[in-house]
Amino acid sequence: MPPKRAAAKAPAPKVGGGRGAALRKPVNVSPELAKIVGSSKLPRTEITKQLCVYIKKKKLQNPDNMREILAKNDPAFRELFGKDKFTMFEMAKLVQKHITAA
Repeated sequence: MPPKRAAAKAPAPKVGGGRGAALRKPVNVSPELAKIVGSSKLPRTEITKQLCVYIKKKKLQNPDNMREILAKNDPAFRELFGKDKFTMFEMAKLVQKHITAA
């Protein structure tokens, strides 16, 4: 008679929320940024998504360089970030000034 195999163990539950949990955690948004993204408390991923929607809606991308945002074409965006133009990569750093931990 063959030996009996041990029953397969269930995987251990993840501790700490898994990958990207910090990005999905809501943060407090400054009043200036809240005017654009629509809420005073959002996860970072949703902030980025709402900024992209706003950029596309207002046609703020440079047609010659799609990574560049032309904030000078929108007074609210220009006031929020304090620059006439910046790249998508710079935007993450500029947004950081307008969010705090919840």
